[in-house]
Amino acid sequence: MSDPIGQVFSALADPSRRHVLGYLAHHGTATATELTGELPMTRQAVTKHLTTLSDAGLVAGERAGREIRYRLTEIGSEWDDRLDALRRHLEQRG
Repeated sequence: MSDPIGQVFSALADPSRRHVLGYLAHHGTATATELTGELPMTRQAVTKHLTTLSDAGLVAGERAGREIRYRLTEIGSEWDDRLDALRRHLEQRG
């Protein structure tokens, strides 16, 4: 998807992805395996959700041995840019 704002809203629209984000917000970092043990979904589903969240710029992964540790991204200035783009888009439509 080439629309970054759309990607973010699409990623946030899914309750399972919001659960993943909530877990990361509370615990700091986690691997897909750790998330699978804590959330009611398969490892394959967790991995798919993490990929979607990463593509939307909401989480970032860093290799730690054989696994990848995911964390929330630093979104301050990125969100400012995205919200400005959303404001401009809405102004153009209105």
